[in-house]
Amino acid sequence: MTRIRICFAAALLAASAGALAHGPQGHMPERAAAPAQQKPWGIAGQTDSVARTVEIRMTDDMRFTPASVAVKYGETVHFLLYNDGKITHEMVLGTPQELRAHAALMKKFPGMAHDEPYMAHVEPGQRGEIVWTFNRAGEFDFACLLPGHFEAGMVGRIQVLAAAPAQPASTDSAAVADMTEGEIRRIDKVGGKITIRHGEIKHLDMPPMTMVFTAKDKTLLDRVQVGQRVRFQVEQEAGVLLVTAIEPAN
Repeated sequence: MTRIRICFAAALLAASAGALAHGPQGHMPERAAAPAQQKPWGIAGQTDSVARTVEIRMTDDMRFTPASVAVKYGETVHFLLYNDGKITHEMVLGTPQELRAHAALMKKFPGMAHDEPYMAHVEPGQRGEIVWTFNRAGEFDFACLLPGHFEAGMVGRIQVLAAAPAQPASTDSAAVADMTEGEIRRIDKVGGKITIRHGEIKHLDMPPMTMVFTAKDKTLLDRVQVGQRVRFQVEQEAGVLLVTAIEPAN
């Protein structure tokens, strides 16, 4: 009976050790197949749906590089994580509230063991990865939640830009509906940039503000001048806001 109890306890210990996400063992190298769970910041992505790869480097000065990433609504991103430091780091996606709560639990239970598709634990000099689909618009964070790291400011920001609705086949009325009014504050013809103080851009869910846009065709900038009231059309491509049409306002 004693031998049976010892074997059973050893089996439980081995199973729990294999599930560690935080701590020296790191994340499980493979996850059992299970239905993806929707989170406020997105859902686990499939590798065959990856639109692009973003490299994130982690260092012992408790910083991510880059510390800010813009993605398109619905985009599946492959985060390739490099630990350039001499201590362990991790990247965990979430809302600021979720990450703060998680960091507090890590301080209370530093050996807490779990594994989720929105986190990766990376040993010094090693590489990790996360594949995530951002099917929720808004601003979210990523952070290293190991005790002391989060408190030292090891946090980054992800902006998921709202999706533009599908537009009907081009007609004059549809084109006018997509136009936003604004005032040109600056023009950089060499760089192909134009600064516009604009009203609400409804199809992007963007409030009135002054922004620097990129001209999809630099020749568009030859048609306007600083101080002029204009109507312009904006499209979002790979996280960049492009002016695709511009004309003097009536």
